[in-house]
Amino acid sequence: MPAKIYVYCRSIFAVMMVLLLGQAHANAIEWPQEVTEKEGTIVVYQPQPESLSGNILQGRAAMSLELIDRDDPIFGAFWFSARIDTNADSATVRDVKVTQVRWPESTAADEQRFTEVVEKALGSSSFNISMERLSASLANAKQEKQSLENINNDAPNIIFRQQLSVLLSFDGTPQFREIENSPYERALNTPFAVARNKQTKKLYLSSGTFWYTADNPMGPWQVTQYPPEDLVNMIPKSDDATPTKSSAAPAVIAVNTATELVATDGKPRWKSLTEGKLLYVSNTETAWIREVASADMYLLLSGRWFQAKKEAGPWAFVRADKLPASFNDIPPGSDIGGLRVSVAGTTEADQAMLDAQIPQTAAIKRSEAKLTVAYDGEPKFDAIPGTKVAYGINTATQVLKINGQYYAVDNAVWFVASAAKGPWKVADNVPTDEIAKIPPSSPVYNTTYVEIYDSTPEVVYVGYTPGYMWSYPYYGVPVYGTGWYYPPYWGRYYYPRPPTWGLHVGYNPWTGWNVGVSWSNGFFRVGVGWNAGWGNHHYPGRCCGGYYGGGYRRPVVINTGDINIGNSVSIGNRTNISNRVAKNNNISGKNVGGNNLYNRPKNRIRNADPKKVNDNLRQATHNKSRTNNVFADKNGNIARDNNGEWQSRSKGSWTPAPATKQRVETGLNNRDTSKPITMPSRPSTDINRSNNINRQMNNRNFDREGLNRSRNARQHGMAREGRRGR
Repeated sequence: MPAKIYVYCRSIFAVMMVLLLGQAHANAIEWPQEVTEKEGTIVVYQPQPESLSGNILQGRAAMSLELIDRDDPIFGAFWFSARIDTNADSATVRDVKVTQVRWPESTAADEQRFTEVVEKALGSSSFNISMERLSASLANAKQEKQSLENINNDAPNIIFRQQLSVLLSFDGTPQFREIENSPYERALNTPFAVARNKQTKKLYLSSGTFWYTADNPMGPWQVTQYPPEDLVNMIPKSDDATPTKSSAAPAVIAVNTATELVATDGKPRWKSLTEGKLLYVSNTETAWIREVASADMYLLLSGRWFQAKKEAGPWAFVRADKLPASFNDIPPGSDIGGLRVSVAGTTEADQAMLDAQIPQTAAIKRSEAKLTVAYDGEPKFDAIPGTKVAYGINTATQVLKINGQYYAVDNAVWFVASAAKGPWKVADNVPTDEIAKIPPSSPVYNTTYVEIYDSTPEVVYVGYTPGYMWSYPYYGVPVYGTGWYYPPYWGRYYYPRPPTWGLHVGYNPWTGWNVGVSWSNGFFRVGVGWNAGWGNHHYPGRCCGGYYGGGYRRPVVINTGDINIGNSVSIGNRTNISNRVAKNNNISGKNVGGNNLYNRPKNRIRNADPKKVNDNLRQATHNKSRTNNVFADKNGNIARDNNGEWQSRSKGSWTPAPATKQRVETGLNNRDTSKPITMPSRPSTDINRSNNINRQMNNRNFDREGLNRSRNARQHGMAREGRRGR
């Protein structure tokens, strides 16, 4: 499918994962986990993934079977296919199907018995794994990525100012509507608090602290000490919008086209980094870099890099995987350490890509999922060229018309109706082939990232990846927005579409996407609050799937007050970003990660209780006396990490692992790991014969390199999990 991202993960993960939705951050999910049957206990070691497609997980895991009639455990490996349900912190695995089992130290006579026990136990159980461990394990899987086609990477208009400045963005020509019971009208198509006197046509702008006035919406804007008292009383008081430098009001620069502002506190101050190979401007909150060898300058805007020789440009887009090699050497602890997530090939960028491929999922109760679609007049639809899809233009809801049926997406849940106005019900399926043809140039492109996985008479299983929130993996890094301009709809109301430019959007590895991280953020926050208080008109700041800001999080709006690169929430290091978040009155560290769409307060009523949905599954448990140090390699050999040295399991004991030898080709080795293996309910003679062959080749085909990668991924996931609660 063009214009979508396909991620094919190969090499390892396994069965079992989940924390109950909403479980506290601090609770670690430990491995191995075990399930008890009447024949004995099955111990499952942390899984290793081979592929994740939608909510279908395939992989393998090492296990041991402790039978009540045997003194020693029997070690083996199994391959599986399962469905996953996720939230921000963990994932649930259900419908586990064992597709292959290997018992390298058992006899043929025992294999059928062992396999029956495993199939029965795993198919009726659920297991837990944190998102940190899951995504880190997926990092070990081979991936083939196709980045978005037809994304627009044209540079916006870039303005440089050597003073504290605010970008006042209008979505096209400024439009005003009357404020009831007042002598004022307000600007609809800007997220800022702009009002105009209906008689004098004098304009006023407020940040909640400073007031400005102008005769024309496009400026010039001047600070005023005497704003109209009645207008002042209409502005909500907001202490968090008060800049720390109250002695100097920032300049206001009005624009009505795609524009980004780079403001410095005085002349740019260049600072050296990475042994003099790179310089960066330290008195701005925009990533502004110069490579010394070429003298080229680079700017990072909405996750995209642009290159030029001078400020006046021309600025040209540069893919993140084509940056100078010196960018990879930016120290994580430096003032611009957060930029590493936008440099392809860094650990931070790779982790962001892996996090983005794991869907957020939910089980939606049919009885509680309601949708009402409001139109500005009679429904109007525009056709999307090259498709059989038309979309509703005079509504804030994303409504698609396909082959005479109507489909709507609300907070990552599909609804269906036979008429444009409903009645609406949760959809069991949608015409995915046609929806997949929607190009990035369409304002409903993000709906292509919402999926329906399964359904029952009571619930529908759904999920979305960050593309729904306008965040896309692009050549190894996350970018925000498609780069296309989506014109708003004007009727009685203003219906904006999500922009890529003008809101100073940035990303860091710890909080995700952020908006308004320069001086503009105070204006942005007050503007949204003010507009929202002016009746039922639609306004910028929310549209088409929720909040500006992509990924799985709400955007973080932090009023730093100072233009200083060390204070920027998008490009600083972990410590200074955490400090910025902690000092903000309205955003606590706990909320920065944010819940996914399904867990936001207004949506929770739709969610089915996971306990009731999976009430036929047993929860696997963790025995603290067990160590999570057993692995299965790609050939089914069982290995133990003994303080950094590999040991293999053979004849009931652990012995030093053999050196890597030439690969022995078998049907198992040659299987296409992107496809599940179909296995009958009971092992056949052929399967037993295959296992006999595998027993004979045990340790002759020991994948030491693959095991090393799996061990590193497991350790990395545990480290990320440990840092999460800090």
